[in-house]
Parts: sequence; C-alpha cells; structure tokens
Amino acid sequence: MLTHLQIRDFAIIDAVELELRAGLTALTGETGAGKSILVDAVMLAIGGRAGADVVRHGAERAEITATFEIADNAPARRWLEEQSIEHEGEVQLRRVIGADGRSRAYVNGQTLPLQVIRALGDCLIDIHGQQEFLSLIRRDTQRALVDDHGGHGALLAPVARLATEWRDVHGRLADLCAAAADRDSRLELLRYQVQELEALALKPGEVAELAEEASRLANRGRLAEGAQLALGLLYEGEGTDAHTLASRAGGALRAAAELDPSLRPALLLVDEALIQLKEAGRELAGYLDGLEVDPRRQESVERRMASIEELARKHRVDPQELPAQLERLAEELRGLENAEVRVQDLEQRLVALGRDYQAAADALGVGRRKAAKALSRAVTDLMRVLGMPGGSFEIRVERAADAVASPHGADLIEFLVSANPGQPPKPVAKVASGGELSRISLAVQVAAAVNDARGRTCMIFDEVDAGVGGGVAEMVGRQLHALGTRGQVLCVTHLPQVASQADHQVRVAKLTDGRTSRTSLAELAYDERVEELARMLGGVSITDKAREHAREMLAKPEAAPAAEPATGPKRARAGSGRKK
Repeated sequence: MLTHLQIRDFAIIDAVELELRAGLTALTGETGAGKSILVDAVMLAIGGRAGADVVRHGAERAEITATFEIADNAPARRWLEEQSIEHEGEVQLRRVIGADGRSRAYVNGQTLPLQVIRALGDCLIDIHGQQEFLSLIRRDTQRALVDDHGGHGALLAPVARLATEWRDVHGRLADLCAAAADRDSRLELLRYQVQELEALALKPGEVAELAEEASRLANRGRLAEGAQLALGLLYEGEGTDAHTLASRAGGALRAAAELDPSLRPALLLVDEALIQLKEAGRELAGYLDGLEVDPRRQESVERRMASIEELARKHRVDPQELPAQLERLAEELRGLENAEVRVQDLEQRLVALGRDYQAAADALGVGRRKAAKALSRAVTDLMRVLGMPGGSFEIRVERAADAVASPHGADLIEFLVSANPGQPPKPVAKVASGGELSRISLAVQVAAAVNDARGRTCMIFDEVDAGVGGGVAEMVGRQLHALGTRGQVLCVTHLPQVASQADHQVRVAKLTDGRTSRTSLAELAYDERVEELARMLGGVSITDKAREHAREMLAKPEAAPAAEPATGPKRARAGSGRKK
C-alpha cells in the first residue's frame, strides 16, 4: 500500500507531499491541474523511463519519493530479501532525475539499476489508464490472473518441479547423444591420449623438482665456485677463515671471563657461533661433494623435461596441470564407454517424467478451464454494468500443439473481448478504445481481486471513467469502491458520480501568479468535498442546488463514507515555489 508520496521539481510541481490510506482515494481538479502528473511521478518511482524534460523549468533536478507498506505483500518482502535489503515492513523508492537527463534510483537508500527496481514495482503497484494498459495485455499476467482466481498453487507446484526435472534429464541426454555421433573416433583418441599420459607417469610436484634440478646441473660450475669460496672464508682458510678467527676470539674471552664474569654471555655467543660455523662448513663440503654428478644425469633430466613440455603443448595446458588433464580425459573415456547404458537409462527416465508431467499439466488445465469460465462470466457481467451492455469477455484456454515441458503448464491462455454486440471477440491488446480498455481492466481487477494473492497492492486508475456518465459513471464509482475494500485504489476522475463513492478525496489545483505555475494538493473534509462535487456538477458557477445535489450524493447509502465534518481540512503540504 502506498502510504506517502513526496515530489519536488517535477513537471509543474515544485514541492508536494501527500499522505495516503487504504480504500478508494479520488483525485479531482480542473483539467490541466496536474492530476495525471501524479500518476506519472509514481510510475517513475517504480522504474519508469524519464528524460530531462520532466525536470521543472529552472530546477537542477526532480526528486520523487514513494513509501509503501509491505506487511501484507509477500512477493515484495521476498524480493527485498533476495536483494539483501533490510526493511521493517516498509520500503521507500526514491528517484532523482537531473536536468542533464541522468537518473538514479534507490530502494531503502541502496542504489539499484532501473530494470531491477521495475521487478519490485510489479509487486507494489498496478497502473491502469487509457494509455498505460500495463499488465492486462501480457500473456504471463493473464495466466497468473486465471491461476490466482482458481487458487491453483497446489496444481502448479508439481508441474514446475516435473518440468525442471524433465529439462535437466533432456539436457543430459542431448549431450550424450551429441557425443555419441563421433563416439568411435573420440574413443580412439581418448584411449591414445590416456595411454600416453599414463606412460609419462608424471607425479605431483615432479615438474618443479625437475626444473630445480635442471637449473642446478646447468649451473654447477658457478655453484661450485661460489660454494668453495664460501667454504674457504668460513672454515678452510688456513688460519684466516672465520672459524679460526672466532676460535682465537673465544680463547681471549675465556681468559678474560675468569677475571670478569660479565664477559661470559659474550663468550657463550662466540661458542655458539663456532658451532654454527662448523656446521656451515660441513654443509658446504657435502654440497660440493654432491655437485660431482654424472653428466648422464643431466641428459636424463633434460629428456624428461622435454617429454613433459611436449605433452603439455599438445594438450594446451601448463606442465603442472598434466595429472589433472589425465583425470579429466580418463573420466570422459569412462563416460563414453558406458554411454549406451546411460542413454537407455536417461531415455526411460525422460519417458516417465514426460508421462507424469502430462498428467500434472492435464489436471492444471482442467482447473484453468473451470476458473476461466467463472472469471469470464464475472467480467462479462461487470462490463455490462460499466457501460458496455452488449460486451462480452472470454478467456480462451488451449492446449499448445508443440508444448515442451514448461513450469507454467501446457496451456495457452488469452483474454478476448467484444465491446459491441455482433462483433467477434478479439485479443484484449487489439481493442482500440482507451475508455473501453480502462473499464475492461477495472472489471477484470474487481472480478479477480477476491483471490488476489499479492496482498494489499496499490492500484491506480487514470480516468477510467472517460466517455461515460450518468448511471454508468456511478456504477464505475461503486466498482472502484468495492475494489478499494480489498486494498488501495487511487482514481483520477472528472466525474462527481465516481468521486462521491471515494473514502477519501484529494483536490489537485494549479496556482499561477502570471509568471510561474505550480500544483497544490489538499485532502478534503466533508464541507470541502461538497464544494468540490458541486463544482464538478455545476461548472464555474456553483449554486445552492449544486451543493444540495452534492450532499445527496455523499449521503447515498451506496456512497463511501465522507470525511468527518467540522475538523477542518487535512491538507497535503505544497511548496511555495521558492528554492532554499
């Protein structure tokens, strides 16, 4: 439910703020005052397209903030959880459009792409108007309306599950069959490659070890020279090496330490250094002995490295990845060798899943035809009440000729309508009259609202009463009021018969000082509703008779309860046009 709407510098609106409640709210005012601009603002908040032309002249940017209560809206809460957006039963959508045409959109303060926000908007609001027939012409929406009306959740679940399983098995079978087309040649190649890699018998880590040994063998002359020099300086220097010098230092400290015990820590360090120097000498001597390698070992290492690198190039992998490549090829080989058995198993599984899916889809189709018949009858009755006495509505449910396993079943669902007697029904999307489209939408929404599973979704009807009047207009108002009892309905209207049925009424007015224009909003109390309805009834000159007629309309049992009198107007805040 839309609870709060704040707009700044949008079109001719400088700054307005509106609190909204459940039930039917009528937006009334003179033509051109900006009633439909409010609808446009809401559309932008839920991800609609916008350009720089929507920014009020002279302003840097337009801002629209719409706050929704989602305590009863499970799809909206689920969407927020999927996006990891925190909420406390409320979601705020904010849209900023710059004068340069750039746009940013936020959900609870988090920036998101417009296409992502549109999915949330579909959960929050439905906008119906002469040119904004958004949802009813879409096949997926038509199917969802029939399923919601029929309460088909229990029938849809097995269809979706079986369709997913069928597609998974079908994909695996297709892969196996494609591989079987060149199975023999592939088997021969795989066996040769596996045998070649197995003969190589490459061990994990062997490549790094061989590279290290090859480097050592190739540079053994320089290594021997460096090690021999270090050995002479440390241990075998004929009296000038570090070990000899450290021994002399130790002897001097040992004699001195007998005179001054404070030198003992230094003596201890020198003794430890002597031990380390001796060990270093032994290590270097052993290293030099190990460098005396048979030249044939170098040749063997080089041949091994060449074989490894050749196979790595052939398989287009790094030498270290050859063991993993062997495992992959061996797995593929085992799979192809057992392919015939696996194909038979998958074929049998696919047949069984197809049989189960068809049974589940048939049960769903039966339910859909029953629900479509009831919904068609209800919508036709409402259309005739809403000024189309010869109109008829039909929901066609047909089995798809080439249906594959779809999670939505095997039915093609299409809404057809005939607005006049003698005319064959045509798809809803091809109905030409905007007023007829709006009333058909209203009839469908009223008929389907009893089983609507989306919670208290906000519905906006932009001049659905266009082209009607008198008793038909009153019936439009009654149906809108009935729809408002199950959620929230905002209706832009020029007809007093519709406005008088509303639970709440907001007057939209355009104010001008001759140089600039701005829009203001005011929620009307009882007396102000009487004046507004009288204006809608009588035009420029408001007479006492018009006021009396307005009171009678508000007093009718069929009319919605009027706002309480004597409390004064509860006005929506409007800006003065001055920039801060």
